[in-house]
Amino acid sequence: MKTLWQHCHVATMAQGKYSIIEDAAMVTAGTLIEWIGPRAELPNGDYAQVHDLQGAWVTPGLIDCHTHTVFGGNRSGEFEQRLEGVSYAEIAAKGGGIASTVRATRAASEDELFASAHKRLRSLLRDGVTTVEIKSGYGLDLASERKILRVIRRLGTELPVSVRSTCLAAHALPPEYADRADDYIEHICQEMLPALAAEGLVDAVDAFCEYLAFSPEQVERVFIVAQQLGLPVKLHAEQLSSLHGSSLAARYQALSADHLEFMTEEDAIAMAASGTVAVLLPGAFYFLRETQLPPMEALRKHGVKIAIASDLNPGTSPALSVRLMLNMACTLFRMTPEEALAGATQHAATALGMGETHGSLEVGKVADFVAWQIDRPADLAYWLGGELDKRVVRHGVDVTV
Repeated sequence: MKTLWQHCHVATMAQGKYSIIEDAAMVTAGTLIEWIGPRAELPNGDYAQVHDLQGAWVTPGLIDCHTHTVFGGNRSGEFEQRLEGVSYAEIAAKGGGIASTVRATRAASEDELFASAHKRLRSLLRDGVTTVEIKSGYGLDLASERKILRVIRRLGTELPVSVRSTCLAAHALPPEYADRADDYIEHICQEMLPALAAEGLVDAVDAFCEYLAFSPEQVERVFIVAQQLGLPVKLHAEQLSSLHGSSLAARYQALSADHLEFMTEEDAIAMAASGTVAVLLPGAFYFLRETQLPPMEALRKHGVKIAIASDLNPGTSPALSVRLMLNMACTLFRMTPEEALAGATQHAATALGMGETHGSLEVGKVADFVAWQIDRPADLAYWLGGELDKRVVRHGVDVTV
């Protein structure tokens, strides 16, 4: 069945640019784009449906390529404490921080985790998101990580969104492994990853390479096992210090290295050579009031693809809007609106290993797009908050959330 979408302007985001088609038309066949171009060049054809988009600006569906959407509990109280002068160390010493989220996540049932994550994910979908990556990492034992990953899979079947599932068991040291980081990494490598991969719950493997998490040597052990299991890798790197985790990620042809405030030019060169995408997370930068900017000049100079994501999580980026992240990327990281939109479409797709099928509006790609009632594409990064009038299409079908 062919469907015609017309009377619109399209920012295709091909090659990471606006690549604008004025007075455009698009033909979809099933879930794919069959033709796209100026309406005056539309080939003759029989269409089962014809949609008038009323002059809307059409972009690819937004892609949130780094989230931690599934978790138990709420840490807004800690946010309030920090603003009242209580240090993070003091909060952690009293059982707060990530340990509190781990406790709450372990205690929650699968249905409870699904219900809370469902609400958060719906907020992202109302913002124009059609593809999302969700990480585990708040369970830190086999049963709890399995529970989170099962919820992630369920979200992808019960909501109109494509979901990629990432195992982040190497997120933090669980309390039962206090002062035994090597033993925990061994547990991940020998038991957790093989079991979870065998159950079909994992699309990629991530780790947190930082002085307060895991060393490059420990992360490399995880990467080796992931490769043996046929799983691509990603990495939280250079958020708080320079350990050259991004270069390690590049050596393993990682899909992405994320955060990157403290990465060096040498890291950027390595990432460019490997095709590893730099995923910047302005929500965490803003929420933590960081001052060390990612090395934008080095990333641009060496042609590293730059993606933008929400980093939705309870502790450092409780962000429910990718459009707000576009604005933060522009205002905080000095990106252009075109760069930011590419970061939440084409480059975000590449960061998930989906660049050949998603992220731009081109013939043969999946028909995921949003028709926005806006004046120009830059409006997506310009407006702060609120919902913009839009029509969301996923796999060639109108969706409502």
